[in-house]
Amino acid sequence: MAEKNWQKGGTLPIAVQAVVCLASAVAPARAFALSDSLAPPNSFDKLDPNVILEALIGGIVVCALLAAIALWIHSSLRRTKRSQLRRNAFISSAMNNLNQGVVMTDAQRRIIFCNDRYLDIYGLSRSDLWTGMTGYDILEIRRQRGVLGVSDEDFYEKAASPNGLITELPDGRAILVKYFVLPNGGSVATHLDVSEQRRLSRQLASTKQFLESVLDNVPACVAAKSIEDGRYIFANSAYERFWGFSRDQVVGKNARELFEPKSAASIEATDQAALLASDGQYRNEFEVERDSTRRMVASIRIVVRNESDKPEFLLLVFEDITDRRSLSQELESTKKFLELVVDNIPVALIVEQVKDGRYLLANRSAETILNRRREEATGLTASDIFNAKEAKLIIARDEAAIKKRGMVSEEHPISTKAGLRLFLTRRATVLDDAGKPQYLIKTHEDVTDRRQTESRMAHMAYHDGLTDLPNRAAFLQALNQMIEACEGTGEEFAVLSIDLDGLKEVNDVFGHALGDKLLIEVAQRLQDVARGGLVARLSGDEFGLIIDGKQPEAGLALARNVGEAVTQEFQIDGRAVRAGVTTGMSIFPHNGADGASLLANAGAALFRAKQKSRGTISLYQPEMDQQIRDRRVLHQDLSNAIKNGELSLAFQPQGIARHSVAESDIIGFEALARWQHPVRGQVSPADFIPIAEESGLIVEMGEWILRQACREAASWPKPLQVAVNLSPAQFMHGDVVGLVHSILLETGLSPSRLELEITEGVLIEDFDRGLALLRRLKALGVRISMDDFGSGYSSLSYLQAFPFDKIKIDRAFIINLGRNPQSAAIVRAVIDLGHGLDMSIVAEGVETVEQLAFLAREGCDGVQGYLLGKPLPIGKYAGLVGRAETMELALKTG
Repeated sequence: MAEKNWQKGGTLPIAVQAVVCLASAVAPARAFALSDSLAPPNSFDKLDPNVILEALIGGIVVCALLAAIALWIHSSLRRTKRSQLRRNAFISSAMNNLNQGVVMTDAQRRIIFCNDRYLDIYGLSRSDLWTGMTGYDILEIRRQRGVLGVSDEDFYEKAASPNGLITELPDGRAILVKYFVLPNGGSVATHLDVSEQRRLSRQLASTKQFLESVLDNVPACVAAKSIEDGRYIFANSAYERFWGFSRDQVVGKNARELFEPKSAASIEATDQAALLASDGQYRNEFEVERDSTRRMVASIRIVVRNESDKPEFLLLVFEDITDRRSLSQELESTKKFLELVVDNIPVALIVEQVKDGRYLLANRSAETILNRRREEATGLTASDIFNAKEAKLIIARDEAAIKKRGMVSEEHPISTKAGLRLFLTRRATVLDDAGKPQYLIKTHEDVTDRRQTESRMAHMAYHDGLTDLPNRAAFLQALNQMIEACEGTGEEFAVLSIDLDGLKEVNDVFGHALGDKLLIEVAQRLQDVARGGLVARLSGDEFGLIIDGKQPEAGLALARNVGEAVTQEFQIDGRAVRAGVTTGMSIFPHNGADGASLLANAGAALFRAKQKSRGTISLYQPEMDQQIRDRRVLHQDLSNAIKNGELSLAFQPQGIARHSVAESDIIGFEALARWQHPVRGQVSPADFIPIAEESGLIVEMGEWILRQACREAASWPKPLQVAVNLSPAQFMHGDVVGLVHSILLETGLSPSRLELEITEGVLIEDFDRGLALLRRLKALGVRISMDDFGSGYSSLSYLQAFPFDKIKIDRAFIINLGRNPQSAAIVRAVIDLGHGLDMSIVAEGVETVEQLAFLAREGCDGVQGYLLGKPLPIGKYAGLVGRAETMELALKTG
């Protein structure tokens, strides 16, 4: 600024000198002109040539002078500009080397300066900026880059606050932004990386919290006070409890503000003594008043110095020792207390002197053992108290325990007034200072009831609580014992795994209480048939039997007898209940060398029997193991198939029932899952759908099918319907209504185009819950169809409870049309029933023109089957969904 002022000061004199020179040069010419103006105009030709020469010379001098002035001014301006550039470069360099980012704007919010640190903090570069850029523009760039998470308004409002705005960056850094508005309308914003400060602040707070927590859990009273004014700066929880003050009441006050005068004086005197102590510590005991009572405390005060070794605050620790002063009285009281405890413990206690075997102490419970009052037993020996035989046994056991010098425990019966009882006796030897046995302590605990309870518990551990039959653990134990007995003898025995059929239906219809009674009755019949053989309850509705003899004849005979016994009607609570059994059987030693293998193989045979038909008997075959392993492998592969995208959808058309295929207009498609295994190839749905339902994978698979079907249908040019099957498992697990709703919103498919097909299993599992979910689904606007109608046993009651939009007749009835009059009658009845309930009827499995014509004559609304089309990828039906032109173009360009 001084240089600038100096330049301005020097310019004025030079300009004045130039004007003076110019005036002096012009003056003769001007005088000449004035004098000449008095002459006549025609006298110009008579001018003196010297005068003209002087005028010319004067003009040249003036021009030169003006040029010099112009050159000087230009030079001054260049020097000024270079000086300004140097100052700007200096300022820019200084600003760019600041440890915080700086952004300056003018009154129109246009950025006039942005230093390098700002760009570095937010990962920007100079190329991201442009001329005329505003503060809003640079905030938008940061927001796009993910380094700004607030709106512009919040940014400016919070940054302009006294505390500024803390911005958390994705890499974990914290930036403190402060915004200042300048008087000229412009602004300055600073951006400081405070990550380290925040980390240290958190660490400091954590350390402080930790130390306070430690001090708060110290049982002694701890406090600290400032030496300068004697005011408390800290007090722990024990201090609060002792005085009855809260910490907030203590901190900031001195002793005289908290305690009565005498206590305050004692405290201040102790504080002063600590300050005067040479080692900075002072211990003492003094009396204080608390809650109108006098208490004696023992304290230690420590002077704490700062880094300059100057006393800064006083740390005091004290504890209440009032009770310690009456220790002698307490000892006597404790002795009486211990005697009282010893007398009332529920274990007989006897202390005997080793050197002569005399009893020194016996508690009240020992009177049962001694058969006399304890006072009478003191000073006597076992020989004085018991008969000779008992005394001899007791003395021998005592001597053995003394010799061992450790704890000796044994159980033995003792005769008492209540009869023969089982006692647990423990003997412990107490040694004197020389290491020799001095006392023998004996305790006798009546464990009769405990052992009886343990016996009952042991029975419960190996027996079923409902039927009192041996459980699975006992069955396996018996199997292994049977194997040990038969091993190497050539003898055989069979293991039967029996599944009780119909229990679930009994529970659903009559309740679990009656189902439990049925299990008890079945268990009794099994025991009667087994004729003393081992019968066990392996699980809820599964029983196990072991039968020896020639196999498999003996096992098959027993299995048939069991079947006949159980199928006979049960009378329970006045109700007639029927049940049946399905049996799997394995044989030792051919089907297993250990109990677990035999039982597992019997279970595999049972699984095969249930697959065939309920009520059958199946013998274990080695290939069953392979089938089970294949099934488990298939289950694992199916789990991976969902993740690896091996599933796809096929679509089977549904049409209006007309007399010919050409007349049967397509109204929709049913979406069906297909699995292309990378090794096995195409896996049949009949193989993988049951596995998915048993394992619970059907929930995840069903969600995928529903989403893909809705997404596909939403893309069709024609608004045809799409039908999707829902499994009962999807209703039992998760929010099926929320899932359908979210998928409809996600895919944009109109709810009226989605048809959800359910089986009666949805309502069998939990009727009320299933009904409520179906009503909520219908409220979304989707259509609900009952699939496989006629294959269950209670479909009619469900039709009465819920207004289905459609009924799909099971294909088993359609196949037999024209061959079985009963099938035609059933189909005709279902059509009439559906129309009577205002429900559409669709027939599945239509494969012949004759079946189609029959259904059209009977008024069936829709048909589905191979006659109209097989389940194929939707591309095969591109024309039906309105994609014919697209397919044509694809063929041409392909």
